Amino acid sequence: QVQLVESGGGLVQPGGSLRLSCAASGSIFSINAMGWYRQAPGKQRELVATITSGGSTNYADSVKGRFTISRDNPKNTMYLQMNSLKPEDTAVYYCNVRARTSLWLPFRDYWGQGTQVTVSS
Repeated sequence: QVQLVESGGGLVQPGGSLRLSCAASGSIFSINAMGWYRQAPGKQRELVATITSGGSTNYADSVKGRFTISRDNPKNTMYLQMNSLKPEDTAVYYCNVRARTSLWLPFRDYWGQGTQVTVSS
């Protein structure tokens, strides 16, 4: 199995910054794509940003130019640097990892428990 532990959420004022981390551990053979998703109250979960094993990134239009996704492959860790935060960024942020635990098994998605980000004055 693969376990994901997220950290770095909290309360921040508009215009402030936060850095989220997601560390993957367990029986990891290899990790493909990694990504961050978020879910605000009363809304569906939405994609924030993704990064491939080769470092290619993709961002939601709403966060382009403000958020930066990165990963440290040897550490199986992913980060989300969030700058110029807005109240509408308030949500629970979830880490997603596509990984496999054996060469003979297919890749599957794993999810973290979520970390709350609140942007408010």
